[in-house]
Amino acid sequence: MGLVIIFALVALLAAYGAFSAFKNKNLLGAFWGLASLVVFGLFAIATVVNSGYPTGTH
Repeated sequence: MGLVIIFALVALLAAYGAFSAFKNKNLLGAFWGLASLVVFGLFAIATVVNSGYPTGTH
């Protein structure tokens, strides 16, 4: 279930990178940041739906 946490963290970092790129008027960086946000965000959501939320217990 650590995969969900990793995907979510990467999606958050991609969101920050896309916002920073928009702020600096870097359109190519903003595109790739948004694309990464969509891909990793959807992977995180799909993993939670498929495997459930990580509880921390075995």
